[in-house]
Amino acid sequence: MTDINLKEVTLIIGVVATCYWNSLFCGFVFDDVSAILDNKDLHPSTPLKTLFENDFWGTPMSEVTGVVGRAELLSSIFFLAAFLSYTKSKGPDNSIVWTPIALTVFLVAIATLCKEQGITVVGICCVYEVFIAQGYTLPLLCATAGQFLRGKGSIPFSMLQTLIKLIVLMFSTLLLVVIRVQVIQSQLPVFTRFDNPAAVSPTPVRQLTFNYLLPVNAWLLLNPSELCCDWTMGTIPLIESFLDIRNLATFAFFCFLGALGIFSVRYPGDSSKTVLMALCLIALPFIPASNLFFPVGFVVAERVLYVPSMGFCILVAHGWQKISNKSVLKKISWVCLSMVILTHALKTLHRNWDWESEYTLFMSALKVNKNNAKLWNNVGHALENEKNFERALKYFLQATHVQPDDIGAHMNVGRTYKNLNRTREAEESYMMAKSLMPQIIPGKKYAARIAPNHLNVYINLANLIRANESRLEEADQLYRQAISMRPDFKQAYISRGELLLKMNKPLKAKDAYLKALELDRNNADLWYNLAIVYIELKEPNEALKNFNHALELNPKHKLALFNSAILMQESGEVKLRPEARKRLLSYVSEEPRDANGYFNLGMLAMDDKKDVEAEMWMKKAIKLQANFRSALFNLALLYSQTAQELKALPILEELLRYYPDHIKGLILKGDILMNQKKDILGAKKCFEKILEMDPTNVQGKHNLCVVYFEEKDLLKAEKCLVETLALAPHEEYIQRHLSIVRDKMSSSGFIEQPVVPASETSRTEGEDRIPSENVKEIKSESRPTQITKTSDDNSQSKLNSHLAKNTNKEAPHKTKDIKEIEKKRVAALKRLEEIERILNGE
Repeated sequence: MTDINLKEVTLIIGVVATCYWNSLFCGFVFDDVSAILDNKDLHPSTPLKTLFENDFWGTPMSEVTGVVGRAELLSSIFFLAAFLSYTKSKGPDNSIVWTPIALTVFLVAIATLCKEQGITVVGICCVYEVFIAQGYTLPLLCATAGQFLRGKGSIPFSMLQTLIKLIVLMFSTLLLVVIRVQVIQSQLPVFTRFDNPAAVSPTPVRQLTFNYLLPVNAWLLLNPSELCCDWTMGTIPLIESFLDIRNLATFAFFCFLGALGIFSVRYPGDSSKTVLMALCLIALPFIPASNLFFPVGFVVAERVLYVPSMGFCILVAHGWQKISNKSVLKKISWVCLSMVILTHALKTLHRNWDWESEYTLFMSALKVNKNNAKLWNNVGHALENEKNFERALKYFLQATHVQPDDIGAHMNVGRTYKNLNRTREAEESYMMAKSLMPQIIPGKKYAARIAPNHLNVYINLANLIRANESRLEEADQLYRQAISMRPDFKQAYISRGELLLKMNKPLKAKDAYLKALELDRNNADLWYNLAIVYIELKEPNEALKNFNHALELNPKHKLALFNSAILMQESGEVKLRPEARKRLLSYVSEEPRDANGYFNLGMLAMDDKKDVEAEMWMKKAIKLQANFRSALFNLALLYSQTAQELKALPILEELLRYYPDHIKGLILKGDILMNQKKDILGAKKCFEKILEMDPTNVQGKHNLCVVYFEEKDLLKAEKCLVETLALAPHEEYIQRHLSIVRDKMSSSGFIEQPVVPASETSRTEGEDRIPSENVKEIKSESRPTQITKTSDDNSQSKLNSHLAKNTNKEAPHKTKDIKEIEKKRVAALKRLEEIERILNGE
């Protein structure tokens, strides 16, 4: 092996750093989003063993066979390490050194785990062993084999040693292949004709196109001027005839490749050996991507040329060395080499900026190829992520023009129309996409191969039409159709569960979520959704269990933290309050800008009689949301209960500025004005306003009667109390107060016929004051619980379920015999009001 030259290493590192420094300013784009940003395997809470159970994307190994980008680079590193290790397996006197061979097998396995093409290094090791290490040429090898077969000689010892090493390598390769087949469960991945159109084309179109792709890849190595991030769909038109002029390129490529191959195996010498190893590095690693043994999910992919580019560079370097050794061409060769390095360095710098964002990446691809509908779709997605729906729609529509039968493009158009609130056009687009799906024939087994994302057309269409209450059954039929086409379609069960809740069928909704959980028991959102169903079924204990399960899987599940805390709070169990407080604190740490979290912390503190803490949380809630109705009232109520009525007045003024029809706020304000400020006129205005809004409001009516009494207008007070008693004939305190008024009238010399018989009222001696009636607000105005999404889309659906407290209290007054009304707390669960989900298709 050549000694490592520090200057050369430094020069190479410097050139690479110069070419790629600007890539540090680029973001995660294209497949990086799925493979890195959205990959659950990279979350800190994911067990380490999951990395070995799932692939590069974080999905089960059986679902895909290929990975992208850096997987090829990682595989290339182990690929080279395995080959370099094998070169040390030849000992003195042609003996076998087994340690490098064992290390080679291990490194081949690692390379294969990174990318399937890593296994092809075994073929390169075999070629190296026969033609380089043992020095055979093809004629010599044939002659030796011929002599042995004719019985004129024995197998040389060196050849026996070679055979042993090759058998070990081939057996190891076979074992790796068997393991790999077991991992994918003997099933090839599902690709559509859009991914690789030639793979589903008839003979000879398929063969002609596949063979033409070889010179296309060779041209990318020779002249990488027009690069594209995606070469699927209509990027390269099919070759449908032998008369297609592109067949000349295929013929020329095979002629050139054949000439190099014959030269490399026929003649001895360093030059032929270099060419042979270069050709092996070019050809063998490319075989898995050549469609030779099985179809792949792309037409051309620049990433599969990483290892072949090594062989190509060796070939170019060898050719340049041959030219530069000739004195006549030496200067020219150096000038050419400098130009190649400079132009490729500049091209690399420029290309790096294309990967700055998804928009710049796909726009650069459209400059190279305008016949790929996927590129138009991806530019639309980039604009859609920026909420630029009008521009996104133009690109999605162009995708449908380029590829009219592209289901995903029509789905994108439909989703964008929906985002623009153009529901009629959205439904038309979804119906067009649905019409392109393979149709189920009654009585026949459904066996079509469909890209999973395309099934989302049923979900998207159902989500759109279920906004119309009269079409809920039609939406349910679409969900069931998707499930019939793919029984393991988890998202269909989830969406159907939400719809069934909206249709007031919680038992069926529960069944749908349980089916989804059979497919994915580690999904915290599913456990959360099931908890919402149990709330609807009036089973709070089961709901709490499912909230807890969701939090076991995801301790930072914000909605589960919040709603489980509210459920604990509303259960009335004192022992659950510390855990409820802990969860609310965790929630506000995750959502520091949500006033609801602070409000409910304040309500917990009020329940625990921690007035100072309750005041702090209420103020934080109001600071974040100045018009927070319940926070404003309950803060005022807190001041009222702690003998700080004058501090409550400005809070009530603010409340009534936002909500002038807040009846209980008006009652509390009127009570404070009358009893603390002695502002009878101000209190009267409050109570009169209540009766303008609700003439049957007993508390407002009663307190207005008290105002009349305080104004010494006993006739009005008596008449008012009689009317109030008619509204609430069973309220003893109204009867008692009416007796007080009549006693006052009697002692003052009033002669007035009672409006009701004296027997229906009771007289209380010594009472000359009537208290006003105060009311405590509904305490917990919680944030609506939400059913969350569990797919790679941007949809949300909400389940409005207020967990509320009602506490009515008669405020104390100065009169001795006034009895305080007993406090009441009633936990209520309101029925489902609305569920809406928006699913993003491809």
